[in-house]
Amino acid sequence: MNITFRQLRLFLALADTGSVSAAAKAMHVTQPTASMQLKEVTLSVGLPLYEIVGKKIYLTDVGQELAATARAVAQVWDAFEQSVDAVKGLSRGKLRVAVVSTAKYFMPRLIGSFCSKHPAIDVSLEILNRDGVVHRLRENRDDLYIMSMPPADMDLGDEIFMPNPIVVIASTSDPLAKKDLVSLHELAQRRFILREKGSGTRMAADQYFHKMRFRPDVRLELGSNEAVKESVAGGLGIGVLSRHALHGRQKEHGVSVIRVEGFPLPSAWHIVHPAGKKLSPLALAFKQHLVTEISQRK
Repeated sequence: MNITFRQLRLFLALADTGSVSAAAKAMHVTQPTASMQLKEVTLSVGLPLYEIVGKKIYLTDVGQELAATARAVAQVWDAFEQSVDAVKGLSRGKLRVAVVSTAKYFMPRLIGSFCSKHPAIDVSLEILNRDGVVHRLRENRDDLYIMSMPPADMDLGDEIFMPNPIVVIASTSDPLAKKDLVSLHELAQRRFILREKGSGTRMAADQYFHKMRFRPDVRLELGSNEAVKESVAGGLGIGVLSRHALHGRQKEHGVSVIRVEGFPLPSAWHIVHPAGKKLSPLALAFKQHLVTEISQRK
């Protein structure tokens, strides 16, 4: 096969964007040029790499393998460039980080303080639900991943860097907000508003409820912390959230943390990556930055 590195980058852009025009824009070429180059890649491989159904591009099995190969090559090359820059005393390049949605309450500031020390770098921050982050982790699409419940079926490099207490919240007008301590038994008649199944917060709550043989009466399952807080503030029920979703405070936006037996649940934030992945100098520096920044706040 005779495929250039730039053609591999173009095909990777196609895989990531799902569009020839978007891939062309990402690679700063015209759409006709991108289409011609992608055709050359397909001819070189000798098998269909993608198909277009309803104006949407779907990779074939071979196309997915080529995308994974292209991503691995690009990551190795990026790491090499960063290593050369480090020898020159420079600090530039691109850092890719994927985080679960609850981490958006603290990660931008940590990234900001890192960028202030390394102003020449670019950061790509993906904020997704846990399933989305795990999907990117399995495809090795980023340098580092921040989550509270790493998948147990993967061989990972995993470092805990910050606690993630899971708390119960109620409307500030709820009588529970004024009690010193609430037993789980007292919540048996209450309606619960929880994050969607598969989220790290929901997994931690479900594990504890199962351990205590407590079955919450779930009124709503919602896909964002903001939706849970709004529903609780509106008196629709009590919720279970990371304290970080309240910006670390005891009260916020019409809701209050209530003291429930067994809560806060002991959870933590993890920095993870595939175990066999060789981290780039930027990724190593950012990982150390997270650990140092949090330890200094204690």
